[in-house]
Order: sequence, then C-alpha cells, then structure tokens
Amino acid sequence: MIERDMAKQARDLARWFPVVSVTGPRQSGKSTLVRDVFSGYAYANLEDPQVRASALSDPVSFVRNRPVHLIIDGTQYAPDLFSMVQVVSDERGAMGQYVLSGSQNFLMLKAITQSLAGRVGMLRLLPFSYREALRGDGSLTPDDYMLAGGYPRLYDTRMPLGTFFENYVSTYLERDVAGFLDVRNLSTFRTFLGLCARNCGGLLRYVTLEQGAQVAHDTARSWLSMLESSYITFMLRPYHANLGKRLTKTPKLYFYDTGLLCHLLHIKTMEQLLIHPMLGAIFENLIVSERVKRHLNEGVEPELYFYRDDSKVEVDLIDLTVPRVPELIEVKSSATYHPSHARHLGKVGDLLGVPVSGRTVVLRVDDGYSAGGVTVRGVRSELLGMPR
Repeated sequence: MIERDMAKQARDLARWFPVVSVTGPRQSGKSTLVRDVFSGYAYANLEDPQVRASALSDPVSFVRNRPVHLIIDGTQYAPDLFSMVQVVSDERGAMGQYVLSGSQNFLMLKAITQSLAGRVGMLRLLPFSYREALRGDGSLTPDDYMLAGGYPRLYDTRMPLGTFFENYVSTYLERDVAGFLDVRNLSTFRTFLGLCARNCGGLLRYVTLEQGAQVAHDTARSWLSMLESSYITFMLRPYHANLGKRLTKTPKLYFYDTGLLCHLLHIKTMEQLLIHPMLGAIFENLIVSERVKRHLNEGVEPELYFYRDDSKVEVDLIDLTVPRVPELIEVKSSATYHPSHARHLGKVGDLLGVPVSGRTVVLRVDDGYSAGGVTVRGVRSELLGMPR
C-alpha cells in the first residue's frame, strides 16, 4: 500500500472530534485510507445493496447495533444515518467514534450542516499527488505523472490509461450525473465534459460551454456544479482587493486530475502530450492542482488565487495559504527561461507586498536556478514541495 500524506491528519482529527468525514472523487483511495488508518474499526459499506437497504429501512438499529468504533463507507446513499450518528455520538461523548466516507460532496455537506455541525472533522482526499505516486513508482517523471494523473488504481493494476479513464468516465456518468441530475442524453454531457477540458486554465465562459454543448444556461451551471461537487473540476478565484485597479471577477476552470484531463483531450501518449497545443494549459493545471493537494494533505484549506487586471497584467497563481510566506508563481511549460516569463511578477509582487524571495517561475526543467534575480524552480522540486 502506498502511504498517503493525509493519514496523519485523519489520526489527529479522530483525537479531536467524535466524527471524521472523508470526501473525495470516486477511486481516490478513500476506503483504503480509512481502513488502513482505522484498522481496528468495524466496517459497513453502503455500496453493498443489502447493507444500504438495512441503513435506509432502519437507521436507528443500523447505528445502535454496531460497535462503538465504526467506518461507514458510501454515506451519501443514506443521509438519514447522519442524525443517528449525531445522537449516538453525543450520548457517548467520546472522540473518534465514527468515520464517514463518501464521494458526493454536496450531499455530505448538506447532511453535516444539518446534523453534525461542530462534531465532525472534515478531510478531502484527492487522487495521489506526485509525491505519493512516486512512492509507488520510483521512476515516475513529472511528465509521466502529468499524462497518467494520480488515481491509485492505475498504480496498483498498471492497466492502460485509456481503459481506466474510459471506464471511469462511463461509471461516473451512469452513477453520479445520470442519477442525480437526470441526464437523459449522456453523449451531450460527454460533449460538455470535453468542452470543460478544452477550457482548462482559461477564464470560465458559460456561453462557450452552453453553445458548444447546445444546452441551456441553467443546465450548464447545474452540470458544472455537479462536476465541482464530485471533485472532477474546481475554480481558481481571481484575487480581489482595493488596489485602485479593475480586477477580473471571472474564475478560471481546472481539473483535479491531469490524467483525466488528458483523456478528455484525447491525448493518449507522451508524444502526443508534448506536442499538443494545450500542453501549456495542462502543465499549468498540474501545478495549480498539486498546490491544492499539498495543502489539503497537510490539513490546511488552500487560499489560492490568480491575478488579472484590465491592463492584461496577469500572474498564474497567488498562494496566500501560509500568510507569512506569500508566493507569486508564473507557470510555463517551456524548458528554456525567457525574461518575459517574469515580466509581471515584479509589478504584482510590489502591489501585493510579496517579497522578491516569493516570486517564482516554474518551468519544465529538472533543476532550478536564478536568472537575472528571478527564481526559476524546476517542476520536480515544485511537485515535491521542496524549499525554493
């Protein structure tokens, strides 16, 4: 088993809260993580139809008749359980009683808000980060990882990427989207997914998605919300402050996993990836999504933004997650540094008060160096979270 960086956070939360919740996309390793970290707990999997039927028909007995320490997997299928978990955990008053795992963020959050507010420590487990994937394949390069992504099953079975992702998309469409949004035409939704992929790293333009998929505005919003809630895509918000400048208010769209992104762009091989016109956007997606994973794995809510004003001054990533160490990052898929890569770092850095040491250009190079006073960081160091 590949050790997950989030394991420590899960153990800590079980010491501090009566209930621990682990959400994340399908196949991200949630069940494996909780069963490993909480190996002494009883286990109930609501993916099993019989177990689910029992939970739905009699949630009181389902909770009360099971051991004090219990993992309930697939909790999105039986939201009534949350009330009973709250009642029983309050009666016992002990920490670390229940571990709840599920893949539908919006259902989990709704149930937690209604029943478990203040009683639950929450974690979001995404697919492997590069650092985690490297533990399973020591020869994995950043480019290899960019193409394959981080879904654990790929590293466990070594199945072909196309086989995994085509089955993943089909299962996702059938079980999540079709079930919860009543999508009648799955081919239209696949078109919508592909349009999202082609817009990764760009400003979110609903009209582009609506016209390309030929769906109504409300449908596009609903589908994109579902993709976010199921941890397929996420938004990077624009930086906002009273700087005396007009700043964009439109977020950027990214995918949590670049392997899925490449699949949706019909990129099947390394040769195709390296000459693809969207290589720059995919590489930027990689750097941004890995920052999200790094912070979540450390139990910290990411505070990430991008900067863009009406003068077209732009910086790809602003990381304010650790206030005492703010960072500005320009991301370029080039293997050669050009001064133009850093042309906005100085202006935006001065405007936001980010020290020179926190202004970085990340390139697809092996080793970092300094060029004209600019810190150039290699992609491997960035993905491993090494000091700049």
